[in-house]
Amino acid sequence: MMEIPAINLKAIVLVHWLLTVWACMEGLPLSYAWGNLSVLAVGVWAIAQRDSIDAVLLFLLGMILTILTDIIQFGIYYPLNDFKAVRGFSAGMAILNLLLKPASCFFVYQMYRERGGDYNVNFGFPSVSRNRDTYQSIDHQEESSSPANPFNQAQDSKPGVRTY
Repeated sequence: MMEIPAINLKAIVLVHWLLTVWACMEGLPLSYAWGNLSVLAVGVWAIAQRDSIDAVLLFLLGMILTILTDIIQFGIYYPLNDFKAVRGFSAGMAILNLLLKPASCFFVYQMYRERGGDYNVNFGFPSVSRNRDTYQSIDHQEESSSPANPFNQAQDSKPGVRTY
């Protein structure tokens, strides 16, 4: 099996930042800049906190979402007339940025797994599990409590006062 090359998160953020800055020179709306630069800010957070699973997961999800928003913005705002060299350069950099994002998402996902992330992404919603290994049987009581002392109170404490 082929080894996946280790790509530094700093390099990913730097390349996408440079391409985003060049893409914002002319022709695309401010929403392109805000969307991409805010995701790159989350990438800086993922760089700063090397052990954070949440930071790298949010960066990955942001990159995936900007793939969709970039396609929509190109479809709406791509200059069909009044072609200038600067506008063509900006559009080319934006398209190159978009083409590199799936590969970046792949490498960021690998970093997410290296930091301890699960294969399946959990958004915190409750789920039903059939694993009953962690359940304790109600037939067996703890050895420290007895039927005469059901609340596990100390024998010398005052009556009516519970120790928690």
